[in-house]
Parts: sequence; C-alpha cells; structure tokens
Amino acid sequence: MINNIIEDNEYKNIVTGQIKDVISFILDKNIEFAITANISAIEFNPELPDSIHSKLSKFSLFVLSNYTYSTVKIENDTISFEAGFGAEGFGSVVTIPLHAVFQIIVEESILYVNSVATVETFNTKNEEKSKNVFKNNPNNKKLMHD
Repeated sequence: MINNIIEDNEYKNIVTGQIKDVISFILDKNIEFAITANISAIEFNPELPDSIHSKLSKFSLFVLSNYTYSTVKIENDTISFEAGFGAEGFGSVVTIPLHAVFQIIVEESILYVNSVATVETFNTKNEEKSKNVFKNNPNNKKLMHD
C-alpha cells in the first residue's frame, strides 16, 4: 500500500512543494543546513571525475555552509549550489530535483525525511531512462556495446 502512495506522481508533487517550502523557510531564516539526496537524480556541471563520483554513496550528504550556502538557488523544483569535491576541491554546480532530497538536516538533527527520494523511477536521470527504453527494444540490442 505504501508504494501506491510514494510512487504516485501527485504525491511526488506534494512532497516537492513541501521540500521547497521547508528549504525556503530555512534560507529566509539564514540557517545553514545539510541535505542527503539520491545521487541517481543529481546533475553535476561539470561532471565529476569517475575517481570522485565512484566514491559517492547512493544517498550522499551535502553540507550547505559558508561559500556553498551563499550559492544556493531554488528554481523550477530543483535546488542547486556550487561545491568542491575530493582532496583537490574539484568545483561543480550540483543540481538536485527537490523530490530527490531524502533528508534535510539542521545542526545534526533531521528536520525532514522524504520517502519519495527512494523511488527509482523518479530518480533516474532522463538520459538513463531514454537509454534503458532504447536498450529494452529487442531490435536495438545489437547496437549496444555495454
């Protein structure tokens, strides 16, 4: 029964609105925070090197403080920010669909938890979905080299 709820697009839209409201509230109060998010749905620009990306957990923690906090933007149901990764501080703009935010954390306490972030069909990047649709067509199998 729970899957009928968390896999429903209408519920996903409700959760997206809630997350947007909570993060907007935190930003309005000038409070630094952290989020964990489903890495499957996240876009990095520029893309992270494989040596860094391969070390990220499925639900990775992003601490939004100092410079990173000053770059936070909420637009079109996404949150984005600039962050440094790895020992060399590789810089990238991180864009996360709000429905992929699993937790919002303030001062080491979980403020918000989102079960929709665990739904794979919502958290697969569009190009991966297209590739999977292409791969699932038996006529295309011979064209794929995976």
